[in-house]
Amino acid sequence: MSAPLDYLDHLARESARFGSVMNAADPAAPVPTCSGWTAADLLWHLGEVQWFWGTIVRDRVNANTAEEIKPPRPARWPGLTEFYASASAELGSVLALTPPATTVWTWADDKTAGFVRRRQAHEALIHRVDAELTVGDRTPLDPELSADGIDEVLRIMFGGDLPTWGMFVPDAGSSLRIATADTGDIWMIEIGQFTGEDPDSGQAYDEKGIRLAGLEAGAEPAAVVAGNAGDLDCWLWGRPGVGPLERAGDKAVLAGFEEIIAQGIN
Repeated sequence: MSAPLDYLDHLARESARFGSVMNAADPAAPVPTCSGWTAADLLWHLGEVQWFWGTIVRDRVNANTAEEIKPPRPARWPGLTEFYASASAELGSVLALTPPATTVWTWADDKTAGFVRRRQAHEALIHRVDAELTVGDRTPLDPELSADGIDEVLRIMFGGDLPTWGMFVPDAGSSLRIATADTGDIWMIEIGQFTGEDPDSGQAYDEKGIRLAGLEAGAEPAAVVAGNAGDLDCWLWGRPGVGPLERAGDKAVLAGFEEIIAQGIN
């Protein structure tokens, strides 16, 4: 990845595209990538997510407080579209007025408004894909934002940077390289067993996971997945891409990684 991204600009662009596509949607149309959801459900979801994070950053409250004061879902489509437009505009405005280093509540180790900027740009991007698939009007994804999305998925959403309270033991010969053909980015991943107990929640873990590994000069992975950044980002989020992905190497490693990502992101 090259220069730092303007997440606010990407958030605005992806949110605007989502809203435009939703305005043309049948409220009852099924969302093919969100089982059981209609277009109305998708519109409410991104609207409430953007309202939630706008409230978190603006009012410096935690998740519980934000949920307590969340407005009810509008009963009719015009109300949903108005709620989304208002929540989206407010989120963009609040984040623009809040320095990225500002401390705010988040579910991640990174407790800053900068984390929210990045996370919400990618939230809007992926749900823009959902919206376009719902109405059958697919448009290209920004390669640089998508490459950053791959990094976020691997490093944060799938736990590539593992917590210090756990232990990760890699499987022998389990390395996987993910490479973008259009942006030239590379991630090396190991598959293994993660065990430990979260000191905050008390939840115990003993499950398959991944860890980001260093890019050692000349190191050859057991398997490789390559393609354009947008297609790889969609693949990691369980959405169909536009172009093909190239898979090569150890089939067991490829299958093991795809089994992990098929479980979805918590």
